[in-house]
Amino acid sequence: MDSAARLLRLLGLLQRRSAWSGAELAERLEVEARTVRRDVERLRYLGYQIEGTSGAGGGYHLGGGTEVPPLLFEDDEAMAVAVVLGASAGAAVPGIERSALTALAKLDRLLPPRLRSQLAALRSATVALVSPTEMVSTETLIQLAQACDNGLRATFTYRTHQGQLGERRVEPHRLVATDRRWYLVAYDLEREDWRTFRVDRITSLHVPGHTFVPRHLADPARMVAEGISTAHYSHRAVVSVKASIEDVAKLIAPHVGVLEREGDLTRLELGMDDFDWLASYLIGLGLEFEVIEPREMRAQMAMLGKRLLATHAARDAPGERQAAAT
Repeated sequence: MDSAARLLRLLGLLQRRSAWSGAELAERLEVEARTVRRDVERLRYLGYQIEGTSGAGGGYHLGGGTEVPPLLFEDDEAMAVAVVLGASAGAAVPGIERSALTALAKLDRLLPPRLRSQLAALRSATVALVSPTEMVSTETLIQLAQACDNGLRATFTYRTHQGQLGERRVEPHRLVATDRRWYLVAYDLEREDWRTFRVDRITSLHVPGHTFVPRHLADPARMVAEGISTAHYSHRAVVSVKASIEDVAKLIAPHVGVLEREGDLTRLELGMDDFDWLASYLIGLGLEFEVIEPREMRAQMAMLGKRLLATHAARDAPGERQAAAT
């Protein structure tokens, strides 16, 4: 084993366990103890914080530094990390989905062919207990993440909400996760406009390596939220909620409606097909609100209020109140 390979092996051993004796390291590396001492000094010179103690119970351990050193994984460790990151990314776990996907993309590039083939076999043999419409290809996510980060154009076949298939040529911008779904925000070159695509509806993805200069888009997450909360619905409603945006956000998920602060109030926009559904949904929030538009929805709410008042006021007639008091 040459000196460079031995240094990497030594660094990997120090990362694998909290402490090693000099004799243990020498045995693992199949060298003499003085060679271990010399290699430790070389790693220290390279910036690694390796602490050592002398005596019968002495040894070496990797100290914490201001920067994370390159991590070296054994085969089984690399497989375990890749599987866990793939599950986290595919499930769009709130709060870590972007980091998990980025780490998975980096790890996938570094895996040797033998481990990559093993991981591919494991993924193909794995069945998740979720709805098929929510399944996302981890390989597709990795390719799209790399295309976004490196400014690479992509082509793919896309199935629309109506089930129509079409070829798309895009400039990938960002991946956005909500619940268990991933969305790609990209500039559609044929339509010359920004579009959002559900990743689980993308097939035949190809990234040929053609670069582009990224275009500016202020808020890709809001674009996705607006698209999934109002698109494909018969009506769009605007509601003024008499509560702070922080309180309303605790009750309304981003995929249900788009929130905007209006002083002490909150403007809510959402899509609907059924006025009765929206009425029951808004009442169920337990917050005071006013429907601004559409006018048909305002009329529906007024009619519902009159019907509820008439029904409940009848039980509160003067004679019944007097009987109840005696």
